[in-house]
Amino acid sequence: MKAQRIFPSCTVTQKAERSLRAGHPWVYAEELLSAPADPENGSLVDVLSEKGAYLGTGLWSEKSKIRVRVLSSNPNETFGEAFFARRVAYAVRYREDVMGEDFSACRLIFGEADGLPGVTVDRYGDLLVSQILSYGMELRKDVLYRALVSELAARGVSVAGIYERSEGALRDLEGLERHKGWYAALPHPESPVTAIRENGILYDVDVENGQKTGFFLDQKYNRLAVARLARGKRVLDCFTHTGSFALNAAKGGAALVTAVDVSSEAIGAARKNAEKNGLSDRMDFLCADVFDLLPRLVAERADYDFVILDPPAFTKSRRTARDAERGYKEINFRAMKLLPRGGYLATCSCSHFMESERFLPMLRAAARDAGVSLRLIEQRRQSPDHPELLGVPETDYLKFFLLQIV
Repeated sequence: MKAQRIFPSCTVTQKAERSLRAGHPWVYAEELLSAPADPENGSLVDVLSEKGAYLGTGLWSEKSKIRVRVLSSNPNETFGEAFFARRVAYAVRYREDVMGEDFSACRLIFGEADGLPGVTVDRYGDLLVSQILSYGMELRKDVLYRALVSELAARGVSVAGIYERSEGALRDLEGLERHKGWYAALPHPESPVTAIRENGILYDVDVENGQKTGFFLDQKYNRLAVARLARGKRVLDCFTHTGSFALNAAKGGAALVTAVDVSSEAIGAARKNAEKNGLSDRMDFLCADVFDLLPRLVAERADYDFVILDPPAFTKSRRTARDAERGYKEINFRAMKLLPRGGYLATCSCSHFMESERFLPMLRAAARDAGVSLRLIEQRRQSPDHPELLGVPETDYLKFFLLQIV
């Protein structure tokens, strides 16, 4: 149908039209056939096909390669405060449904998967941590925050403060300044450190200085899968960060857990979390580079029968995926050489660009070089508070495999 709209319009290629109709909300700069004259950065624009059909309305970003992020294809939508309040309400209700008792520590908003592009909000008890990487959503963050506070209040949750971690490099590409600090329009506590309970384990979360928003919530149920296998095992947890996999293994009844990280600050935090949970007697901690440590442990014939590999993302672009694949293969090969027959391996990648179609062949190649066979126990992904929106592959990023050496 022909568009009769109040917003300036742009026309896109057939390729972009096919992508939008398939559910992907991005229009790249090179896909524009025409654009509005001097649209205000972050403003709303209509997206039209070459034949003038209305495809949706989205946020204009004058500096980003992603020139338009489509919010809705409803031609009757006006995109006022009520629209964003509905989007926030849908997101919060979904987490309440799927997370149950874990609703107190979860991701409340996951960007495009919730129809709020470039927005991440995590909940840690009564603290919220946000990251905004889209110019248009930065202009509307006050509306989003008010809606979040109101939606949580309706569930008996009083928000003590919102800490903004809008400091990623993608802000530069959007023409936004990097920002970190308490959202000034709301009161906030003096300390940026709060406590959460996940899988029955207590953690201190530093929302100011911790990685990402302070904690990695997406591995919540993968940690439980590890805990189920850990009973009686000697476990090596590589890239432990604040010790979450290691603590789950120890709580699951592991005989001994060695938690390894290259960061002394991370090891210190993991040690404190172990003490907080009364698990120190079954854990030890090692500050070391995993790439150096694993070959040494293989040479020493160290006695472990469960290895966990949870590295940071080795690649953040398709261009460097091949180099990343070599890194993943190296650590997995060494872990397979270290483990005995019947030993267990938990391995994962949190990079969208290291797809399962690439990760699985890498594991097969590592097994072949190590002279072992692998039994796939379980293939998992990110927890459901980080939902995948079908049609938007960028929302599918975490691969997690539980394997046995046979």
